[in-house]
Amino acid sequence: MKQTLWATAALALLLLSGCGQTAPTLGGSGGKNNFTDATEITGDTVTVNESGAGGSLGNSSADGFRSVYFDFGDYGISGAMQDKVSANAARAAQSSGKIKIEGNCDEFGTDEYNYALGLKRAKAVKDAMAAEGVDTGRMVIVSYGESNPVCSSPTDSCYARNRRVDLRLAR
Repeated sequence: MKQTLWATAALALLLLSGCGQTAPTLGGSGGKNNFTDATEITGDTVTVNESGAGGSLGNSSADGFRSVYFDFGDYGISGAMQDKVSANAARAAQSSGKIKIEGNCDEFGTDEYNYALGLKRAKAVKDAMAAEGVDTGRMVIVSYGESNPVCSSPTDSCYARNRRVDLRLAR
């Protein structure tokens, strides 16, 4: 009886502990952040300034579209993202043909999780652009998960640049 109780307790402890991955910390050590002057952190929000030093830092979209950046693990469109969504909808109105919306993630999480998160991000941008009047039949979404990074440094600013949706004209 005593062995069964210990075995049950050990199994419960093992199941409760899980196998999680460590998320990146925003802000670095001592409350100071590791971001470049092209990136700003305010509370839980990371803002990438594409017109900072060096030109369009972080924008990997093409054909006149602007990349949309997300917080860690997030896929919702916030008010701060709406300007980019509106600019992308206006750019879509000036073009013909299909628009490819590509969801991307940082390296944290399993391949499956990041693939699903990339799809959710791409769909969120698609839905927001549809709300701006872009025909959904012109938009296709794809997820690259963590397999299409624009930056590979182990820094917070690099991770932030990889949590994005890129748009381009489908060819």
